[in-house]
Amino acid sequence: MTGPFAERLPDAAGKGSIRVWLKSSAYTRRLLLGAAGDPWASGAQYLAYFSQAHGLLKPDVAVLEVGELYDAWHAAQPGALVASLGNRRKPVTALRKLLETEAPRQLLAEVVEAVLANLRGQTPLVLSVPSPRRWANHANRLTGSTDIEVTADDAEDASMYLTDLIRSVSAFPISGVLLEEGRDADFNLEDLSRYTSIVNVVRHYRWSLALRLPHDAVPAAEVLRDFDAVISPTLEAAGAAVWGCDISAAFAAGGAIEPLQGRQFYFAEIDAGLRPESVLETMGRLRGG
Repeated sequence: MTGPFAERLPDAAGKGSIRVWLKSSAYTRRLLLGAAGDPWASGAQYLAYFSQAHGLLKPDVAVLEVGELYDAWHAAQPGALVASLGNRRKPVTALRKLLETEAPRQLLAEVVEAVLANLRGQTPLVLSVPSPRRWANHANRLTGSTDIEVTADDAEDASMYLTDLIRSVSAFPISGVLLEEGRDADFNLEDLSRYTSIVNVVRHYRWSLALRLPHDAVPAAEVLRDFDAVISPTLEAAGAAVWGCDISAAFAAGGAIEPLQGRQFYFAEIDAGLRPESVLETMGRLRGG
């Protein structure tokens, strides 16, 4: 493990300040801004939203959804990405053009700076980003290209573009990066060994690195050793330092939630349509269980 974020993760005795990690932007945006609300117009506007959302749920990890920032920028500039591509395209050209665009990078830096000032070091800040293959496929879909195959080599190239994006905010005391894998065509087990550039840059800045896996993924233990925490609904922490128990389904259904063991924390993606009363009740169980 490296850096102060890793030091907050639960140890073998279950001691550590990180118990509940939430992916809650869809829920809090609907609740605070309405279904069509967009908090990404400026750093100040995002901070106004973030401070309310963070105070509402009080998670142990503050999360910036970097993919959502880029989606918001693309929605506001719908023709810009396609216009930048030219005629010769590789499977990861759209992602490269998207991530090298200066305007969303500047906004990301503004948002990171504002959120860190708001947190005042009391809560670790993590950048959540789609995994390289997932983001490459998504960028292609944004340009209307749905038939481009992204290979493992392409995913490795995409990881280098993500690495460059991470470098753009390296001056800030960010605590870590979460890579969120997708499902089906957006995920391939082979990709996990192609993230060397991301692993190296995160380690260089002494940040922590976490991985969120889809439900049925069972990587080899040695591949997971590059990650400080692995989040999965089914996979125990074999090979990873800490296991994030993905309880999103039980959270949505109000179902039973197993007690935590050593080196475990709860992770939940909160469904946008859940009632606030249900969310607060489940949060109470997570805090007290």
